[in-house]
Amino acid sequence: MKSIRVAVAAAAVGIALTACSSPMQAGAAAVVGKERISTGQLNRDAEAYRAALKQNKLDETALGVPVSQYVLQRLADISAARQLLARNNVQVTDKEIDAKLQDPGQYQSPQINLLALGVAPSYAREYARTAVGMAKLQQQAGQGGIDKLRKDFASIKTTFNPRFGVVNTNPSQENPSLFVDAGRFGKATSQQAQQQPQG
Repeated sequence: MKSIRVAVAAAAVGIALTACSSPMQAGAAAVVGKERISTGQLNRDAEAYRAALKQNKLDETALGVPVSQYVLQRLADISAARQLLARNNVQVTDKEIDAKLQDPGQYQSPQINLLALGVAPSYAREYARTAVGMAKLQQQAGQGGIDKLRKDFASIKTTFNPRFGVVNTNPSQENPSLFVDAGRFGKATSQQAQQQPQG
């Protein structure tokens, strides 16, 4: 369990709080492209994430930021990916989603893997759908199309409610093959997990 706490803490190091200057829709935690993430949805998903951390005996203070902020970034990533996949008509089957949800990644269980990626159980299927879809889209783009894909992803504007702050929203800083699967936290998480012995 120590390695997951260290990995999650390391992943959160890159998160920087800044104020948002754009006006927000009433009751919105964030607006991502054409989609709105309500504060109600965020609160429910943050509570589900907290409960899953507790169930797995993981300390939420290891995140380094409030749970609501950590969860909000993942929700924003998923929303942006969902819109990019719709633009490109990428389809994902239930069988592919189920397979993704069974992947333990570098951890002892699929649930711990999802928690390390900032995914609450309440939106695990949507995360899996976008992760599989983004992998397909990256494969279609090929090595030469990754830069365009990264720009397309970044072009989906995200405006966070200043009440929640803003997490690192510059995907150009990340490995282009990560996008949703490891998210904007994933680069640090996967590197740290490789350096830490399993505990």
